[in-house]
Amino acid sequence: MKYGLIGEKLGHSFSKIIHEQLADYTYNLIPLSKEAFHTFMSQKDFNAINVTIPYKEMVIPYLDCIDPKAEAIGAVNTIVNRNNKLYGYNTDYDGFHYMLVKHKIDPKGKKVLLLGRGGAAKACISVVKDMGAKEVLTVYYKENPETISYETCYEKHQDAQIIINTTPVGMHPKTDSTPVDLSPFEKLEAVVDVVYNPLRTKFVLGGISKGITAVGGLEMLIGQAKCAVEIFLGKKLDASANEKLYSALLEDRSNLVLIGMSGCGKTTLGNLAAERLGKTFIDIDAEIVKEIKMPIEDYFFKMGETSFRNIEKAMVHKYSQQNGLVISTGGGVIKNEGNINALKQNGRVIWIKRDVPLLESGNGRPLTPNAEATLHLYQERFPLYMAAAEGICENNSTIEKCLDELIFNFAHILSKS
Repeated sequence: MKYGLIGEKLGHSFSKIIHEQLADYTYNLIPLSKEAFHTFMSQKDFNAINVTIPYKEMVIPYLDCIDPKAEAIGAVNTIVNRNNKLYGYNTDYDGFHYMLVKHKIDPKGKKVLLLGRGGAAKACISVVKDMGAKEVLTVYYKENPETISYETCYEKHQDAQIIINTTPVGMHPKTDSTPVDLSPFEKLEAVVDVVYNPLRTKFVLGGISKGITAVGGLEMLIGQAKCAVEIFLGKKLDASANEKLYSALLEDRSNLVLIGMSGCGKTTLGNLAAERLGKTFIDIDAEIVKEIKMPIEDYFFKMGETSFRNIEKAMVHKYSQQNGLVISTGGGVIKNEGNINALKQNGRVIWIKRDVPLLESGNGRPLTPNAEATLHLYQERFPLYMAAAEGICENNSTIEKCLDELIFNFAHILSKS
């Protein structure tokens, strides 16, 4: 093997995609148990590798030479084999610094809480200290003289201005978890998560809901990968490589999620948008019908709305964890806040808004059998659609015009990320 990534669990990794976009080589993902790790490092059968959880510190004894910055950090994520001698570097530092600067997150003079104490944590601590943080406190779940507990974090440090998550909490597939409850931290200015799958963790979405700067780890991953490629190949890449790759990867991996009343045109628009964007179309209602093996109207009358919503929730969570989709949701998906949070992790949510007189009613729609019921339901759900939507697309004229507006809105939302 020439180039690749080692770690314990790599099913979530985007590194192969990124490296093969940045450089002309094959990049392999190599999951290793702790026993296999030691054999792999002893054999040195590679040109260059990246290192992720939990081996960023464990690789150090195998190195013949370590870059001063990586030595000071105490963690290595990039190794080059030169004439059977292993040279270690840390590009997490560069990737994290790039991400903070891009999003104008300035730790200077601020109190920073850093969650976790692994290899990525050490690089992030070095960055915020070098950028002038007033105080950096490491929060860890085990007793340790160099850290504080989560209980102490809540009791004594609610005045923190920046919180950084370097733990794997919230990472795919366990995306319902968040490492810390952000609600008590009233002085927060920014939250940063090194996790990049999902694109926006529950932790990041919590920051967005507070109206503060909230950033996921994709840009850090790309930033550190660019630096690693430069070390691997011994040459500089174009300075614009980070931004171009981030935009392309974000567009490719992000889901376009359509919400709106039944009969507003979500299915038609979703199919057309998927074709134009080169994504796979998923109709949540259609997937539910496959699962229940009967029309939704019949299931409603036999089993009730509560049972239906539970099945809907399961389908939403299943497809929310995937990437590169256009997802059309049922009209009532917004009744469950957890559904919207799940859909936003890998997706951008756009409301297909259609004037009530133009909405279809009847035709197997159990909650809108007639125009009067449709108007009542629209008025009831209007604030929920407003709260959930990250963009609004009017569908009151031609489907072609709405489609153009939808594609434009999706691109515009992603450009602000």
